[in-house]
Amino acid sequence: MARTTTSDARRQDTREKIELGGLIVKAGLRYEKRALLLGALVELSSRLKSDDSERARLIAIGAEAFGDDRE
Repeated sequence: MARTTTSDARRQDTREKIELGGLIVKAGLRYEKRALLLGALVELSSRLKSDDSERARLIAIGAEAFGDDRE
C-alpha cells in the first residue's frame, strides 16, 4: 500500500513538472537561459505578494492566452 502511494505521488509530481514546463513553452520562453527564467519567476513571486492588482492583471493575460488554445 505504501509503495502505491509513493508511486502515485511521484507520478503526480512528474505530471505537474511537465505541465509547468509546458507553460514555459506556451509563453515562448523555451530557449531562454534557466537563470533568466528562475530570476523572472522569483521577481514575479515577490511582486504578486505585494500587489493584488498585478495578480489580477496577469491572470487576465494568462486566461486570454489559454483561450487561444480553444479556438
